[in-house]
Amino acid sequence: MNADSHRISTSFETCYQRLYDCQAPDMRRLYENAKRDQWNASRDIDWNAPLDLESGIFADELIDGHGTDALSRLDAKTFARLNVEFSCWRISQLLHGEEGAMLACSQLVDMVPGNDAKFFQATQVVDEARHTEVLSRYLLDKCGGRVYPISSNLKKLFDFILGTDKWFIKTVGLQLLAETFAVALFRLLGETAKDPLLRQICKRILSDESRHMGFSILSLPDEIRSLSPSDKREVEDFMREAIVLVLRGQFPREAYETVGMSASEIDKVKRVRVEVARAGADYAYFRSVFRREMHATVVTNMKKVGLLNERTSTMLRDIGIDPNLSLSAA
Repeated sequence: MNADSHRISTSFETCYQRLYDCQAPDMRRLYENAKRDQWNASRDIDWNAPLDLESGIFADELIDGHGTDALSRLDAKTFARLNVEFSCWRISQLLHGEEGAMLACSQLVDMVPGNDAKFFQATQVVDEARHTEVLSRYLLDKCGGRVYPISSNLKKLFDFILGTDKWFIKTVGLQLLAETFAVALFRLLGETAKDPLLRQICKRILSDESRHMGFSILSLPDEIRSLSPSDKREVEDFMREAIVLVLRGQFPREAYETVGMSASEIDKVKRVRVEVARAGADYAYFRSVFRREMHATVVTNMKKVGLLNERTSTMLRDIGIDPNLSLSAA
């Protein structure tokens, strides 16, 4: 094995379902929508569109430390390089997440009860493969091969998702939480990225992602209601850890190192980022809106599947999420 791969020991039961009539009409409709909305990353993306790396990829306001004295010594050329490296680091994490999602969904095809759910999960495997294809091609062909390693937090999250033998925990970790963060970021990039090609890619990916979250909303409520108290606490505890892994610790240190910033300079950027977050004010308005919408989606989806209660509300407050948020108020 090398640094670009690792193995995860897995053991789970496969449900060989042999009831072929439609048992879950809403899930079957989701499957029909997935078939209808398939797109081809080779044909439907304009790969001939030029990318001007000197102009940057993300909006400058998305770069940690932008607008503060933490980056004041950087000249315009170095800051433009930082934009590219920072952007590629973030896209790399999305790429690794899509790869992990493809593997998790392939497991769910085996594990979920009911062929309607199995049919849909088979389409999500294809979706996640396409997302992995399109993001890797963007980094390899358009960004000079800048693929950064997976972050420790993301690796820990997907190691657990892929290693658990309970399909409903995989679904909570993947579709309810990790996909929520990815959707919020893809939506933000689709609206604000400097590169029109990246905006096009993000909007294509978003056309799939709403279906993926829809799977958790349809499949989890009955399962959550049937859980024993100990199993439900296990789900709640995992959910808290997963939210922390998704929302915290995703700091692109390697991007700053690539443009020549010292350890002390990078630590200053990290401190400024934490201070801004604690102050509850963000130097980029649309980024604060992104965070609020993401939090509201987590709360709303937890409520829909039956995971929002007094215990989990306390967990959310401890993490810094208002359990009273709703999408209509975001």
